[in-house]
Amino acid sequence: MNSEKKRNPKEQASQVDVRALEMLVCPLTKTSLSISEDKNELISPVTRVAYPIVKGVPLLCLSEARNLTEEEIDRFK
Repeated sequence: MNSEKKRNPKEQASQVDVRALEMLVCPLTKTSLSISEDKNELISPVTRVAYPIVKGVPLLCLSEARNLTEEEIDRFK
């Protein structure tokens, strides 16, 4: 029997490969993105938007992105 701790399927679906995300860029500006503290969004301070990460997959589409507040923009500069 495998000694690794079994994970909840929901937990597995929401896991994010941070190393893979670091290779992605903003689709509009081609600048680097930052991952949010909760690892649920990729932040583009240049375009001032946050792209959601759903079930481990980043949705790099402006129609899915939300606008950042001034406070959030300052935090990710």
